[in-house]
Amino acid sequence: MSDTALDITGWTCPAPLRDRPRVVMGHGGGGALSAELVQHLFAPAFGGDVLAQLTDSAAVSLGGVRLAFSTDSYVVRPLFFPGGSIGDLAVNGTVNDLAMSGAEAAYLSCGFILEEGVEMSVVARVAEAMGAAARAAGVEVATGDTKVVEAGHGDGIYLNTAGIGLIPDGVDLRPQRVVPGDVVIVSGEIGLHGVAIMSVREGLEFGVDVQSDCAALGGLVRSMLAVTPDLHVLRDPTRGGLAASLNEIAAASGTGVVIHEGRVPVPAAVANACAILGLDPLYVANEGKLVAFVPREHADAVLDAMRAHPLGRHATVIGEAVDAHPGLVVARTALGGTRVVDLPIGEQLPRIC
Repeated sequence: MSDTALDITGWTCPAPLRDRPRVVMGHGGGGALSAELVQHLFAPAFGGDVLAQLTDSAAVSLGGVRLAFSTDSYVVRPLFFPGGSIGDLAVNGTVNDLAMSGAEAAYLSCGFILEEGVEMSVVARVAEAMGAAARAAGVEVATGDTKVVEAGHGDGIYLNTAGIGLIPDGVDLRPQRVVPGDVVIVSGEIGLHGVAIMSVREGLEFGVDVQSDCAALGGLVRSMLAVTPDLHVLRDPTRGGLAASLNEIAAASGTGVVIHEGRVPVPAAVANACAILGLDPLYVANEGKLVAFVPREHADAVLDAMRAHPLGRHATVIGEAVDAHPGLVVARTALGGTRVVDLPIGEQLPRIC
């Protein structure tokens, strides 16, 4: 062994410590650090029963009408990637948050935060992408705002969108409705968005062209609700991937979740990329997928309806809610063993949305 002392002054911890007095990248990753920030800082500061639901979109009653209301900010790098752009994300992401409440998205707001020096042609491309995505999703960008920050204080463009939509009568989607026996369905192949961003950001090649799955899920949700309004919960597994969504649902419902690892639809390109980089596809972000907890008696009909829709043709039953190990997600492996699928601390790849 060498007697030379190691210089560790420049080393960093890949999993940020939770008691840090300053914000770290993991606080924006959709995992445990994000949850702690919301639960222990924002929620006590703001209060309110609606916020306490801690869902992607808030279900509220106004003038006798049930509305879903959501907001999200987008700081993805790069601005354009295979299969989409920050403009597509800003529309589809908020539309999807509303859809996870069963709502028909109607109107969006849009806030542009521009960095001084960004080319007008880039701003135009983003705006045009937003407009096209909004028309495809059947929503209108009804209001907005623009701010400019000094050069060096941004990455060209940051976006914020908020949206509202109507929740149909009889629809009540929330994790507290999950019960043991519910069937867990994922709408398609996971991990595509995160790997697409990774490939262009890091200049990596995985042998095939990986496209983001960025898409608006409102139509797919309508097809599912047409079968039965008695779906229990929907989530779009974005930051933190499928693992984060399943953990959040398990914790909020007080049930356990068992998934069969071999049934989770992971495309070969994602599996190969994750194998090379030492990542778990369950934690890789998606932008056009959903996970549903469905009463067992409706599962077959809902699955058929999903597979009949273009965005659900690869829908698969991957597991169920159980009485055992409440609040925990467990995966059964191909070798017959089991492993706990934890809530991630931060995000394997930051700035993906």
